[in-house]
Amino acid sequence: MTKVEDYIRTIADFPHEGIMFRDVTTLFADPRGFRMAIDQLLHPYAGLRFDKVVGLEARGFILGGAVAHQLSTGFVPVRKKGKLPGRVISESYTLEYGEAVVEVHDDALSPGEKVLIVDDLLATGGTAEAGIKLCERLGAEVIGCAFIVDLPDLGGRARLEALGMEVHALCAYAGE
Repeated sequence: MTKVEDYIRTIADFPHEGIMFRDVTTLFADPRGFRMAIDQLLHPYAGLRFDKVVGLEARGFILGGAVAHQLSTGFVPVRKKGKLPGRVISESYTLEYGEAVVEVHDDALSPGEKVLIVDDLLATGGTAEAGIKLCERLGAEVIGCAFIVDLPDLGGRARLEALGMEVHALCAYAGE
């Protein structure tokens, strides 16, 4: 296997009929594939300084922790509502069938800190946009957003780029 997408399993009709689920757990389970993914996520940011890596729930925690380790920076989780102890700030966003809320500790980032947002999948961009807004509300500067998989037909990349974000994805699956 020579490309990241070689390690990603596709599961038809999950979680609903007609969905082709891109399962990155097979990528995470393979040491060569996982190393390749982390190295490729970091490649466009070589030479840039980051203060923190922000991982979006939940697979973004796995990737974000590994990326933060490689960058020798701190890691900040953006979690679903009600999962973090202590004082938090919240950001709601729309889903296909409703609304969701993500939160971050109100002291997780400091004004002026430069952050990289990491997650496994970019679909509509709602979760990533909410994460960006949380970081910016705390005064941090989001330098980029890195993903393993982009589903370009769902518009997430265009949504984030419209916010002025640099978006990096290792592979894309069109027609999803």
